[in-house]
Amino acid sequence: MSSKKPGGSELQQAAGTGINASGSAQQNPGESASSGGTAGRNASQKHIEKIVLQYLKSKGYKDAEKALREDAMLDAAETTLSDLANAFPTSEVGSDASVPNWILFYNEAEQGNPDAYNQSYKELRRWIDSSLDVYKSELYAASYPIFVYSYMDLLHRGLFEKAAEFMELYSKDHDVFHSKDIGVLAALKTKEHVEENELAKLYRENKYCIRMTRVGFELLLSFLQDHHYTLLMRTVNQHLNIRTIDGAMPISSEAEADVGITGHTQNQLDSFNSQEVLLGSTPLDSFVRDEVERTLQSEAGRRVKDSISSEANGLLDTFSKVKHEANTNGLPLREAIPMPPPRGIEIEQQIASLKAIRKRISLGPAALPSVCMYTLHNTENTLNCVAVSEDLSLLAGGFSESYVKIWSLKHEPLRGFSSNIYPGSVNSLDDADKLREKTTDDCRKLIGHSGPVFGLDISFDSKYLISASEDKTARLWSLDTFTNVVCYKGHNYPIWDVSFAPQGFYFATASHDRTARLWSCDHIYALRIFAGHLSDVNCVRFHPNSKYVVTGSCDKTVRLWDVQRGSCVRVFTGHTGSVDTVAISPDGRIMASAGEDQTVNVWDLGSGRRMDTLKGHTGSVYSLAFSQEGTLLISGSADETVRAWNVKRSASASDHPIIVSRRLEKQSIQQQQEQDRAGTHEDEANNENGTAGREKQKDKVSAETHPDAMDVDSAEGKDTAEKNGSKSSKPESPSEGKKRDAAGIWKSKRTEESEALLETWRTKSTPVYNVAMTKRNLGIAIGAFSV
Repeated sequence: MSSKKPGGSELQQAAGTGINASGSAQQNPGESASSGGTAGRNASQKHIEKIVLQYLKSKGYKDAEKALREDAMLDAAETTLSDLANAFPTSEVGSDASVPNWILFYNEAEQGNPDAYNQSYKELRRWIDSSLDVYKSELYAASYPIFVYSYMDLLHRGLFEKAAEFMELYSKDHDVFHSKDIGVLAALKTKEHVEENELAKLYRENKYCIRMTRVGFELLLSFLQDHHYTLLMRTVNQHLNIRTIDGAMPISSEAEADVGITGHTQNQLDSFNSQEVLLGSTPLDSFVRDEVERTLQSEAGRRVKDSISSEANGLLDTFSKVKHEANTNGLPLREAIPMPPPRGIEIEQQIASLKAIRKRISLGPAALPSVCMYTLHNTENTLNCVAVSEDLSLLAGGFSESYVKIWSLKHEPLRGFSSNIYPGSVNSLDDADKLREKTTDDCRKLIGHSGPVFGLDISFDSKYLISASEDKTARLWSLDTFTNVVCYKGHNYPIWDVSFAPQGFYFATASHDRTARLWSCDHIYALRIFAGHLSDVNCVRFHPNSKYVVTGSCDKTVRLWDVQRGSCVRVFTGHTGSVDTVAISPDGRIMASAGEDQTVNVWDLGSGRRMDTLKGHTGSVYSLAFSQEGTLLISGSADETVRAWNVKRSASASDHPIIVSRRLEKQSIQQQQEQDRAGTHEDEANNENGTAGREKQKDKVSAETHPDAMDVDSAEGKDTAEKNGSKSSKPESPSEGKKRDAAGIWKSKRTEESEALLETWRTKSTPVYNVAMTKRNLGIAIGAFSV
């Protein structure tokens, strides 16, 4: 008998708490009986069966106990595990451990080791951290009840200092979803507290129900068994009721009724998400505000023509509204993020924004945006990311060949300044223009990274570009000289995404090391490290007021981080796949996230709750962008479409004529599909009847006398195959189940579409990597042509 066999037997009984207790109990005695024979069962085998029987009885597995008793023909004599262990034949106890060895190990080795829980739970956490992403979330969920019962057992055994140390070391792992329970349990200091506290009683008197995939459950048991963590195995056996499911875990399984302790709220995420957040806009700098107002007043007084004068007066009125909104909804000045002194370019940008506001088109169900699509050809599947400047003057792409390429969207030469400029020789714009490089190329390559470039962003003034690479660095590039200015190092693994703050100066990175980091352009080290995700951080974006950062991760969650404190203040759960992109509305109140699960979730940042789930895409969603009013959202996807969504729906909006017409159109399409499906089934039945009739006919008449019968049969079979193929339930891939129309556009498979879907624009074999909305609500989409 191997040393792992008894542990495996115990774990099979633990598995019985969630799978099939009686089935597990019946299997082991059967194996023993077959190996030893019913008639020739020796004394040691009898003792083992009695030990297993007494073990099942002590745990309350009545059905399994009855089945074993009948199968092994054991009497009902009352005895204890200790007595059975002492009575076990000494010849069976050797280097190859047996059941009594495990019992003694419980009582002597681990029970006498005050650090046993700490050591085994530490290794469990380390193993979970290194596990596959697909199982990591459910393994973390299973570690919570193990943590709680281990802590209470330490208190019950009188190891108060070890219990306090255990709580301090590992409680932060579960603060997000179980903050209330952790707070109550942390206040328990003695054995009497555990016996008297209502929450502790609730945990001790009930089994904690969890749900896991079958593979995840087997991985957990194998780990505990292989490392002989018998205390944790006993905790799983005595206190956990594990229910296994086939396939992927459903959405928010922790919030469902069959998880946790019945009658006790387990998912306490709402409590965590009740922290105060300041979502107001950034207050205008007093110098910028005064200079903009002075410039507009000067322009209004200097102009003679009525049209120009009226435009300047209109800009003044618009600026007054902007100031009023900033004073009403803006952050208090003391809460604002420190910024460098304002520059002249910021005043110009503010005036340009005012002009864009006056010319902006309000979007809604009746007024959808125009979308300009930029398609990159001959990229040979090496393009990883794209970015476009706010003024639509520059387009940048990051490639697997470790370089960044920039194009001028105005088709103007990208002439950088030469490196040897003497400032005293520059007295005018003409002098500066003479110092630029003599070139006619409207594209440039930026070379410096030593690995594929995965993230790009361009500053609001189009003066700088930031890039992130597999080489674990971020690089700042000057778009005046087209040279590398700074190389930022700090991440331990590849960087997947990078994003500038709305006012520039700060930027954030997202990495494979499961952290996001905050940087400023004038420091080569990170100012903040945002740690808390369980897996890769795929995307990062700033809140419009720069006070918060939003991250999306492979752990299927989105988090909101406070920039000043470096702590997480919101956690958003609900995705069933990796989150690859996030976007925040210009007013800072709404956030949208999307990724591999092909859905777009819309969240209220204030409450942390999901407002809507938008369905319609048939591929991973790569990018999201809000309109300037925050009422409309556009998304770009791998399914080669750009879609527009209505994110602020109301009762009146649902009755809008355009919404009603689209609803009726969808209903007619569904009815047509049902009719086609019914017709297909009818044709199949007719074909089967016709085939049966022809078979009978062939018995009487030779096939040579009816040559037309074969032609009819072939034609009907072909027609049926075509109809069955069009309604196949097999998932379609880009190369299978999709056809091109006359314009070369993919005809995607049909899927459930949300009522909020306003419009779908299909591209010509071009997955959409990035979408954006300009200040005037023009939609921008960028992708790479794929054959």
